[in-house]
Amino acid sequence: MAEYDYDVLVIGAGPGGYVAAIRAAQLGLKTACAESRGTLGGTCLNVGCIPSKAMLHGSELFEEANEGLLAKFGVQTGKVGLDLDALLSEKDDAVKGLTGGIEYLFKKNKVDWLKGHASFKDAHSVEVDGKTVSAENIVIATGSSVTPLPNVEVDNERGVIVDSTGALSLAKVPKHMVVIGGGVIGLELGSVWRRLGAKVTVVEFLDQILPGMDGEVRKEANKLFSKQGIEFKLSTKVTGASVRGKTATLTLEPAEGGDSEELKADCVLVAIGRKPNTDGLNLDAIGLETNKRGQIETDHDFSTKIDGVWAVGDVIPGPMLAHKAEDEGIAVAENIAGQIGIVNHDVIPSVVYTMPEIAGVGLTEEAAKEAGHKVKTGKFPMLANSRAKTNRDTDGFVKVVADAESDQVLGVWIVASLAGTMIAQAAQAMEFGALSEDIAYTCHAHPTHSEALKEAAMAVRGKPIHI
Repeated sequence: MAEYDYDVLVIGAGPGGYVAAIRAAQLGLKTACAESRGTLGGTCLNVGCIPSKAMLHGSELFEEANEGLLAKFGVQTGKVGLDLDALLSEKDDAVKGLTGGIEYLFKKNKVDWLKGHASFKDAHSVEVDGKTVSAENIVIATGSSVTPLPNVEVDNERGVIVDSTGALSLAKVPKHMVVIGGGVIGLELGSVWRRLGAKVTVVEFLDQILPGMDGEVRKEANKLFSKQGIEFKLSTKVTGASVRGKTATLTLEPAEGGDSEELKADCVLVAIGRKPNTDGLNLDAIGLETNKRGQIETDHDFSTKIDGVWAVGDVIPGPMLAHKAEDEGIAVAENIAGQIGIVNHDVIPSVVYTMPEIAGVGLTEEAAKEAGHKVKTGKFPMLANSRAKTNRDTDGFVKVVADAESDQVLGVWIVASLAGTMIAQAAQAMEFGALSEDIAYTCHAHPTHSEALKEAAMAVRGKPIHI
């Protein structure tokens, strides 16, 4: 019987990787995690989910004070100013605390952190920082990185054309920021800098923002963000960029072809998506290829076609979301340990942390119809929700998509200040196969934003109370 250094070796310490390592150790497996970054947590904790949420929260507070919303509730602030350095420092503190917390959890659970980049030598061994380490099971959890845009060169140090990492650490508020890409990352970071004083223009190749979300949600989001002051150039592609001094000049064309135009800005954020990180893994050494999208294909238990090699997170098919990767990390560890680890990929919520937030789970109305369902929907506006009225955050609505014959909930879509929190109830209901009637007849505390979900469920059968 072969002897290995570890039972489980995880490559990558992002949400999928560090969770897989901790869960494997909890299950009694000797575990190591290889990570080349100087801190644990991957993109999410270091330059993604966590720092961006700190910036979003800080910018929301600034806007509330600056535009007088606090004064409406009797909070007298006087003249409001922005200390950008303090905001950036608070963001860094949040990152430091959480990444350090994972390092503590590794020590607590006896997970060895192998510092360095890992590449395969064979199916049961990798090289990390010049040393060979073997494991009976190796989990690839290397995450994703920013998708480059041809003819638009990112230089975060210079700060004129940046990616999402650079946009979290700008030295000053831009006068004009152009965001290339109308997806989640672009809208979140664009919202941050708009609130802090920048003019923001979003250039999107498609004819609408937020691809993949429910059609009514996409239209509502466009309307609300436009009202907030974000300018949109839809059905438009960026064909080139040049930088002179502190000014970038973009060349734009209609997506379907036509005359070009120029757009100048002192900051350009490239946010057209992310790509799986497989470069440098030396997958050829084990005969593991990627698909056309650069992803590693796995079975339902997250095993690859190579015995003993597994994969989770952004590097495999599915939405590139931290919570999806975390659930897969738990599942793969349990599968390696001989237990049954399952992730229901039909019920993965997604959230855009703008203001209002935008969240969805399950099928959009369009996708449900394409799948052959006869559909009934119910909508309820936040304007008619009592708690939203008292808080002066009445933008948005809740939409429930149900099968017209069985009444089973197929999807829920929310535009509301607390959409990211509200969507959890919808996801849990769908996990248990709930009918819209089940949600409608579940007592909800009053007054809460979540009552809007109850009313939307009641609206599926045409009987909402408060509208």
